[in-house]
Amino acid sequence: MKELHFNLNTIAFMSMLVLSLTSCSNDDDDEDLGNWIDRSVFDGSARSGISGFTIGNTGYMGTGYDGDDYLNSFWSYEIEGDYWSQKADFPGTARNAAVGFQIDGTGYIGSGYDGLDELADFYAYNPSTNSWTAIAPFPSTARRSAVAFGINGLGYFGTGYDGENDRKDFWKYNPSNDTWSEMVGFGGDKRRAATTFTIGDNVYLGTGVSNGIYLDDFWVFNAVDESWTAKLDLDEEDDYSITRSNAVSFTLNGYGYIACGVSVGTLGSVWQYDPSTDTWDSRTNFEGTSRQDPIAFSNGSRAFIGLGRTSSLYLDDLYEFFPFDEYDDED
Repeated sequence: MKELHFNLNTIAFMSMLVLSLTSCSNDDDDEDLGNWIDRSVFDGSARSGISGFTIGNTGYMGTGYDGDDYLNSFWSYEIEGDYWSQKADFPGTARNAAVGFQIDGTGYIGSGYDGLDELADFYAYNPSTNSWTAIAPFPSTARRSAVAFGINGLGYFGTGYDGENDRKDFWKYNPSNDTWSEMVGFGGDKRRAATTFTIGDNVYLGTGVSNGIYLDDFWVFNAVDESWTAKLDLDEEDDYSITRSNAVSFTLNGYGYIACGVSVGTLGSVWQYDPSTDTWDSRTNFEGTSRQDPIAFSNGSRAFIGLGRTSSLYLDDLYEFFPFDEYDDED
């Protein structure tokens, strides 16, 4: 029987090979994570450029553009029951590219574009009475494709396009006295069609476009001291391809997500953000048609993406996302 002899170089090479194969296997496992299941198709007309918010287990959305008309219809989606209901129409001018956010159980929609002008009016929605109330209009330049979020009893609104210039200013809305006040301190680029997601007391802002350039800076807003801090750029790693505009984002079980949107063409890619390490991982692409300007709902433990458009095709489908499930193309 022959004896086998290995020198130290051979052992080192074999160890490196095992580590490499293990690493590749783990990467492949990560790429297979994320499953999509189709849910109830939207009852209303297909549309994009929608505005909305989530209150408890209900997603609310409305306005938008269907390829022919600007819309003011308004709908709710029941996460637990998987069904849609039409609600009281949005009372302002029909529009798209508006913002939506919620503060302590009240929803807000405002700004946007009506086909002729950028807009500055805002309205509050009371889900218990299914009614709208006009609030103080935004006091600065009317705009569309801005971002907005509600946190710690206040609303925040900024960036966007005013018809001539992209913006980077930020404002705060106080519902207790129905007033707006300008803030200072955002050091990011001016932009339109960016997106935000909230994790705890922090709101993360990224993506968007300005001067024809898709932006890669990424920022976090601390709602306790109202300060902005730059995070690692969205192209920090060579294998990141997160830059885009007209995307959606949401929070799910402590992670942030950016999905869909447009860059060279419409996108279906999905990226997961870990705030503890300031890093991103790719997840299985959105299973429906790639799209821009969709809507996303999340109650923190379940998340959905739907509607939007691909070129001139307007969509009305809805999918639920399971980021840590293995992809199953038969779902």
